[in-house]
Amino acid sequence: MDKKKLSSVALNIRKNVIAAVHAAKSGHPGGSLGIAEILAYLYFEEMNIDPKNPGWDDRDRFVLSKGHTSPAYYAVLAEKGFFDKELLLTFRKPDSILQGHPDMKKIPGVDMSTGSLGQGISTACGMALSAKVTNKNFRVYAVLGDGETEEGQVWEAAMMAAHYNLDNLCIFVDSNGLQIDGPVCEVMNPQPLDEKFSAFGWNVCVIDGHNFDEIAKACENARQSDKPTAVICKTVKGKGVSFMENNVAWHGSAPNDEQYEIAVSDLLKIEAELNA
Repeated sequence: MDKKKLSSVALNIRKNVIAAVHAAKSGHPGGSLGIAEILAYLYFEEMNIDPKNPGWDDRDRFVLSKGHTSPAYYAVLAEKGFFDKELLLTFRKPDSILQGHPDMKKIPGVDMSTGSLGQGISTACGMALSAKVTNKNFRVYAVLGDGETEEGQVWEAAMMAAHYNLDNLCIFVDSNGLQIDGPVCEVMNPQPLDEKFSAFGWNVCVIDGHNFDEIAKACENARQSDKPTAVICKTVKGKGVSFMENNVAWHGSAPNDEQYEIAVSDLLKIEAELNA
């Protein structure tokens, strides 16, 4: 594992999230910035995929259950080579394939259209089950939000995954403690997520979602488990941009020109530190 390379990928994801949301004048930067390390590790270290053959039958699958964080998803797909990076600046434009939520029919590399929270994990379970019944060896990964776990469908899917012994399924819960209406624990407290997934029959890891060593260890743990795995990731919403970090106002708001310049400056400082 080349952590410097992965850090560079995560930084590029963040830079492109800010650029895309600013260009669109809309979008969800907070949660997108917070999952950069998770996506960088999955796409550049963990998953068996081929950008030149997005529909390859034996590829590992990925589902962005929290589909509103599509700017980060599009950024990592472009970084991996599924499509040209220039498309990122067409985010949310009327004639663009890169709309506010991922579209599997139009975007190379997208395995499932998502947006309605709670449904993504269900489709991930279906993919994992299909691998079992067709004797395929691919694995399925998904990213959920902690606010999303307020949805009852998440727990129906969790029950189903344990019942069918979907040990080829690994989900990452982006636990940043904030959702559009405010602190998750005040809106509808889903904690303790680790104990709940464990009670539903899952293998559970709790990690720092910005630490590549911990992400790698969790993925290895998931591969060795005979149960579906839930990785509860402690993250910072808006990570990397000073005025967005831990600020619920940036769940679904785009920076203006002045704020954009500050965000770019913050990320360039991180880049300088990374290259020092």
